Amino acid sequence: MTFPGVLLHEQAREYYWEGQGNVSLKSFYAGRALYTLGQGYYAVDDTCYLLVNQDQPYTIAIEAEQPVESLCVFFEPGFLEDAQRGLVTPMKTLLDEPTWPIDRKLHFFERTHTRDQQIASALARLRLASSEHEFSSIDLAMTMYDLAVSLLQVHMNVYKEMEALPAARSATREELYHRLYLAREYMHAFFDRPLEITELATVATLSPTHFLRTFKQVFQQTPHQYLIGVRLEHAQHLLLHTDRQVTDICFSLGFESLGSFSWLFRQRLGCSPSAYRQAKR
Repeated sequence: MTFPGVLLHEQAREYYWEGQGNVSLKSFYAGRALYTLGQGYYAVDDTCYLLVNQDQPYTIAIEAEQPVESLCVFFEPGFLEDAQRGLVTPMKTLLDEPTWPIDRKLHFFERTHTRDQQIASALARLRLASSEHEFSSIDLAMTMYDLAVSLLQVHMNVYKEMEALPAARSATREELYHRLYLAREYMHAFFDRPLEITELATVATLSPTHFLRTFKQVFQQTPHQYLIGVRLEHAQHLLLHTDRQVTDICFSLGFESLGSFSWLFRQRLGCSPSAYRQAKR
C-alpha cells in the first residue's frame, strides 16, 4: 500500500512561500504562521489547523524569534473523495463497484478549526512518523484514512452550522457563513491591533448593522466580546509559556490599559494575571 499523500515537516524562524497544490492540512507547533487565501487572512498556531482546497492559490509567512515547527499534510487527488464514498455508500454498492470515477471534487470551507482529539491524535502519529521513520506504509496509510474520516466529519458539521443561519436559501446561508468567517479569521490574525466594527464589516462585505446582528446570532457574542476572548486566550498562553512582564503582555495583545486588561482577565478567569501565572506554573 502506497502512502496517499505527502508530508512536509520542517522548522524555520522566517519563511515565505506562495503557490498552490493538492488539498492540504496546515498545522504548526511552538509558533504560528499567517496564510492568505484570496481575500482572507488565516492565523494557524498550536491550537488549530487550516484546510486549503486543491488548486487554491495561497501564501504563507512565518516571522518568529524561535523556530516554528510545521506539519503540512497534502492529500493525493481523489483520496478524500474515496474516503467520503466509503462513509456514505451502502456496503453492497461498495462490493459491486469497488472503484468509481470521481465526477466532483470535494470543496472544503477554508477556515481554521480547533484540533479535536481524533485529528490531534492522527497529526501526532504523522509527526512522529516523519521524525523517526519507524512506521510502515500501511500504518501511515491507515493514519491518513483516520485523519480523512475526521476531516469529513468536521466538514459535515459545518453544513449543520450553516443551517442555523437566518436565510431562506441554501446558497445565501453559505455565502453569509463564508463572509462572517472571513471577519472571524481576520480577528484571530490581527487580534493585537485596534479593530473597529466598520473594518470588520468591510472584511465581511456586510453593512455594520447587518454584521453585528448576524455575527452575534452565529457566535453567540458580539464581535467585541469575541475579540476580547481571543486576546485573553493568548494572554493565558503567554503567562504560562513565557517570562514576559504582565504589562508587556497587556499592550502586546492590543489592550488599551493595564487596568482594563486585569479587570477583564479577572472577570473571565477569576483571578489576576499574576495570580494565574503563579497558580498554574
